[in-house]
Amino acid sequence: MRWSQLYVPTLREDPADADAASHRLLVRAGFVRQLMAGHYSLLPMAVRVRGKIVDVVREEMARIGSQEWILPAVHPAEIWQRTGRWEGMGEEMFRLKDRKGADLALGMTHEEIFTTLAQELSSYRQLPQMWYQFQTKFRDEPRPKSGLLRVREFTMKDSYSFDLDQAGLDRSFDLHHAAYTRIFARVGIPAIPVQASSGSMGGSASVEFMAPTPAGEDLVVHCPACRYAANVEKADSALPAAADGEALAAPERFDTPEARTIEELARLHGVPAEQQIKTLVLVADGRPLLALVRGDHSLVEQKLLDATGARTVRPADADEIKGLLGALPGSLGAVGVAGVTGSADGTGLTVLADHALAGRTGMTTGANQDGVHLRGVDVARDIAVTRWADLREVRAGEPCVQCGEALEVVQTVEVGHIFKLGRKYTEALDVTVLGQDGAAVKPIMGSYGIGIERAIAAIVETHHDEKGIAWPVAVAPFEVAVVPIGKADEQTAAVVDDLYGRLRAERIDVVLDDRDERPGVKFADIELVGIPYRITVGPRGLKDGVVEVTTRATGETVQVPVAEAAAQVAALVRAAVAPLAG
Repeated sequence: MRWSQLYVPTLREDPADADAASHRLLVRAGFVRQLMAGHYSLLPMAVRVRGKIVDVVREEMARIGSQEWILPAVHPAEIWQRTGRWEGMGEEMFRLKDRKGADLALGMTHEEIFTTLAQELSSYRQLPQMWYQFQTKFRDEPRPKSGLLRVREFTMKDSYSFDLDQAGLDRSFDLHHAAYTRIFARVGIPAIPVQASSGSMGGSASVEFMAPTPAGEDLVVHCPACRYAANVEKADSALPAAADGEALAAPERFDTPEARTIEELARLHGVPAEQQIKTLVLVADGRPLLALVRGDHSLVEQKLLDATGARTVRPADADEIKGLLGALPGSLGAVGVAGVTGSADGTGLTVLADHALAGRTGMTTGANQDGVHLRGVDVARDIAVTRWADLREVRAGEPCVQCGEALEVVQTVEVGHIFKLGRKYTEALDVTVLGQDGAAVKPIMGSYGIGIERAIAAIVETHHDEKGIAWPVAVAPFEVAVVPIGKADEQTAAVVDDLYGRLRAERIDVVLDDRDERPGVKFADIELVGIPYRITVGPRGLKDGVVEVTTRATGETVQVPVAEAAAQVAALVRAAVAPLAG
C-alpha cells in the first residue's frame, strides 16, 4: 500500500472533547470519527487493526475447537421474555416495534438466540459444543464517554458452550480462560483475570479480564504477592478486628443535634467511625430494606443485588425514609426495627448486615429520631438481622484474604468476561438431550465475551507516548513504513521500490510513504499512527550503502546495509509476533 492512496486524516491538535488517551489519539491519528454520542465510524486504519485482532481471536477460538456462526442482531421479544430478561435488562436494551406492531430488541447479547438454536441438539453424543460469533451489540449506555471505551454500538466476540454436566462446563470454562489469556497477551493488553459478579447474566462463576488504565471506571482489588484478584463488586479481604466501644446493659440515647454524618459524629462526639453503624434505606425491586455496614465502610451495590437476588436497587427518598423509620437521614438505625424474621406478622423490613458487624458491641447508631443517637448497641442483642452478607467495599492496604499481604486497588476497564451460566437458559427455553442412560438432560452452559473495539482502545491506553500510538506488531495497521527522504533521484527510487517489493514478498504488511512532504511531516505522522518499524531511505545514507531502521516502541535508530535491510526488518517483525502466536 502507498500512503498517497490511504485515507489517514491526522490532526495536529488534540480533540477538545477527548478525555481518555485512546480517545484522543485514535481521533488524532485518523482511526475513528464520532457520528453521535456512543457511535463511532472506524476509518481504514482502524479497520486494519480490528481485522488483526479478529484474526487473533479466530485462531485462538479454533485452537480450543469453537465454531463460528453469525446470528441476527434484531431479536423477537418473546425469546427474551421467556428468560425474564426482557424486563430485567432495563433501559439499556434498545426496544422497537416492526410495522406489524411486534416487539423487537436490538441484541445486547445472544444467550437466548444461541440457546434457541441449541434446541436442535438431541443426544449427549453431540456434546460438548462451543459456538461463537462476531456481531454488533447495542446497549443504551446512559453516559457514553472515553471514545471506544464506553459506547452504545460495538462488536462483540461472544462464545457459548453446551455441556452435559458440570465437569464438562468446567473444562469449557478453563479452555476459554486459557484462550483469553493468550489472546490478550498476543494483542498487547496486560489483562488481569479477576473474580467478578455474574450480574444479570446469572450463573455460578464469573471471571473478568481487566486492563489497567486511568480511563477505566472499574476498580480491581489485587494482591501483588499471591496474585489474588477480584472486581471490587466481588472482592473480599481479611479485615482486622476493630475495637468495640463501651458495652452497656441496653442502648442509651444521647442528643446529637448537629451530627448528621459519620464524620460529624466522630468529630463532635468522639465516636470512631469503626464503632458506628451506617444505616442505608434502599428500595430493591420495589421493596424497602435496610443495609447495615460499619461506619468507615462503603456499601457495594452489586454485592447487595447478589445477596438479595434483586434486579434493581435505588436509595429511598426522604419521604419514604420518614414513613418507614420516622426520621430523616442522619439519625437512622435498625435498633427496634422489626426484621422479617423477627416480626410476629411477617411484615417487617428486611435487614441486611455486613459480616464486619457480626459480634460487635458498644456500637453507636441512629435512634430513628431526628438529632438523637444510641450508644452501647450490641448488634446480636439489639438488631433483628434478617441476613448476613458481604456488602462492604474492600480498600487498598487491607490484608489479602489468601496470603495476608497488603492489597492494591487498580483502576481498570473490562476487556473480556467469562461466565458459568448453568442451566438458566436451557431450562427457560426447554433445551433437552438424551443422556447416556436414555434420561432427558438439560445441557449446562457457559458464556464468554470480548469487546473488539474496546480492545483497540485498551491497546492504545497501554501502548502510547507523547508522540502518539505505539502499536504492538501483531495488531499494527502496518508493520513497516518505508520512507524516502531528500531530493528524489533514480538511485533512491530504485532502493525504495526494491525494499518495498522485498518486504511484500516476505509477506510483511508494509506501507510506502510516497507523499511529497517534508521528512518531519512524514516522521510525525508515522509516529502518531504508531507503525512499529520505519526504514528511512535518503541520498546521504545511500552514499555509504546504508538505510536507517527506527523502532517505534523504543525510538532506537540503527544503520543497516541496504542489501540486508529487508531481511533484517522482516526478522524483527517475525520475532515480535512468533513467541506469542506459538
